[in-house]
Amino acid sequence: MLAAPGENKRPLFEAKDINKFYLDNGPKIFPQKRLGFLTPMANLFGAVTGPKYDGKFLHDKIKSLTNDVTVADTVTNIIVPTFDIKYLQPVIFNTYEAKVDPLKNAHLSDICISTSAAPTYFPAHYFTTRDPAGKLPDREYHLIDGGVAANNPTMAAMSMITKEVLRRNPDFTHGKPAEYHRYLIISIGTGTAKQAEKYTAPNCAKWGVLRWLYDGGFTPLIDIFSHASADMVDIHAAILFQALNIEKNYLRIQDDSLTGHTSSVDISTKANMEALIGIGNMLLKKKVARVNIDTGVYEPVDDEGTNEEALAHFAKKLSDERKLRLSQTTLNSQ
Repeated sequence: MLAAPGENKRPLFEAKDINKFYLDNGPKIFPQKRLGFLTPMANLFGAVTGPKYDGKFLHDKIKSLTNDVTVADTVTNIIVPTFDIKYLQPVIFNTYEAKVDPLKNAHLSDICISTSAAPTYFPAHYFTTRDPAGKLPDREYHLIDGGVAANNPTMAAMSMITKEVLRRNPDFTHGKPAEYHRYLIISIGTGTAKQAEKYTAPNCAKWGVLRWLYDGGFTPLIDIFSHASADMVDIHAAILFQALNIEKNYLRIQDDSLTGHTSSVDISTKANMEALIGIGNMLLKKKVARVNIDTGVYEPVDDEGTNEEALAHFAKKLSDERKLRLSQTTLNSQ
């Protein structure tokens, strides 16, 4: 929604609007069952018989906000990973590809619904795309949350940029595709409960299929796969940028100390969402941290300031680069 065009081709939402959006709509997207002592049993039964949520409110809200906007219409270049369960392969949508391939220029609503379709939480999403010129056959998609393949989409974004450099896209300097010293990456996680140590081998050794899918309000199997996917990307990117002596070009902001309700995917009470907002605000004040590849724990880095200061530094570099490109465009047009 930050990239969807609103009036005068400006973003539909500003970043500061996102908190209010979730406070207003979160309880309707993730309606909580209130059955007293029967709630855990009802949740377990629901997890076995179908998706926890039907997604109707979420789907209607997304469609009403984005209307007929497609990926090619976004106000900035985006990349959104999804996973096709029919063909068992990732499908990655991005603005550049959408502008040249009509079958990848899907409605933004379909892509948002698809990448939100986390298994066990929301139903998978089916849609088709058509070639307006009628030269290509329709393409069908059977999609779920791209987090099953790229829960941390950093490498997907880097691969997309490399591909565009190879295509000689004029938006990129035509150097070598792997000139990573030109890359500036801000990777923002959604928080983990790594330090809470929720699962242990002695306990999990006794589990069958149901306990792996649902345990005490959490989904261990999904948690493990999603964290493994995100952490492997973070480790790879951190080592790559360190090896090239450009580690300051990669900023990962993540809180690995969530506990209780704040570590849940879908507890949408006002108290819990306000707690998450508070955690996000505190995270800005924390020192820049990098992952320890042996322990997986984020450790503060000396002499690099806070996350808030690092973001301001990145913003200035990007602003300076934009001004330089605009001045060069002006000179070339004279």
